[in-house]
Amino acid sequence: MRFRLSFVVLLLVTGTVQAQDMYRVYFGTYTGKVSKGIYQCELNLKDGTLSEPTLSGETSSPSFVAFHPNRKFLYAVNEGEATVSAFAIDARTGNLTFLNSQPSQGGAPCHLIVDPTGQNVLAANYSGGSCICIPINVDGTLGKASSFQQHEGPKKHGHSIHVDKANKFALCCDLGLDKVVIYAFDAARGTLTPHGAFDTPKGAGPRHFAWHPDGRTAYINGESDLTLMACDYDSEKGVLTQTQVLSTLPKDVKRKGGSTAETVVHPSGKFVYVSNRDPYNSIAIFSIDQKTRKLTAVGHQGMGVKTPRNYAIEPSGQYMLVANQSGGNVIVFKIDQSTGELTPTPVSIEVPTPVCVRFMEIK
Repeated sequence: MRFRLSFVVLLLVTGTVQAQDMYRVYFGTYTGKVSKGIYQCELNLKDGTLSEPTLSGETSSPSFVAFHPNRKFLYAVNEGEATVSAFAIDARTGNLTFLNSQPSQGGAPCHLIVDPTGQNVLAANYSGGSCICIPINVDGTLGKASSFQQHEGPKKHGHSIHVDKANKFALCCDLGLDKVVIYAFDAARGTLTPHGAFDTPKGAGPRHFAWHPDGRTAYINGESDLTLMACDYDSEKGVLTQTQVLSTLPKDVKRKGGSTAETVVHPSGKFVYVSNRDPYNSIAIFSIDQKTRKLTAVGHQGMGVKTPRNYAIEPSGQYMLVANQSGGNVIVFKIDQSTGELTPTPVSIEVPTPVCVRFMEIK
């Protein structure tokens, strides 16, 4: 007992980082001449620093990754190969061991999630506009697809898929159709059944989707028209109702091309962020009224930002990591807990063509 107490005192005196102060960060990338697959590093929450990245698992263009709830497995889309791959995670090193893969049954799968029960991977196919449900076996491997849904209409482009808080409905953003296609989801059977659709404004191009922690409010970024859409969500009926649409650009900026990429809600539920890609290269910041859920534009941060394809906020809400796709690096911003504003830090690490950021607690 005396030894254990002395050890704790030593940690407090020396400032040695404890496990709960560290997160392992995984980066999905586009592979090519430089990138070889999925990379990892460690984030120190005490000062916001990142360790040098290392290759965690070699695989083809893993542009989006997701963890199993038990944190023993990682899943990735392989855009060029039109597959979804499964990996076992080494708890000590974070390195990945390939388990198997299954076809996505559509072209260029670009987003995936694991449902909260850990029974299925759901993925969205960009080319041709479709989504798929693939069961997860006890050993983490992927079984044959249990459900596939083809979107109907011209210029179909499935861009992301999400499940609601009750795991009752799956919502798939289709950029080309200007719709969020909604499916009844049965996790035990691994089935997606057409339920309805939410029509976004014409030309919006819905891309990514983020839930408020309350599960009753959703935020969708319009890739094509550079907007953020706020929606009320009826969890019993599986229905979205638009309440607000705001531009992601500053008022004094005259639009010349460009597109948005990602939407992220702060863990506190007080702020929501949207990334603007070339030529604007910024993160748009919005505050969320805690009573009405109304959005108010706060400002923009563009320091060091270069084609921000994806970004993520670590679970404590102190830091945002931005993946600069064309910049070939990942940068860190400090988040003001009162205003949501982003302050640049000097932290930057080189990651080849990074397009996805995901955190895992180191225990």
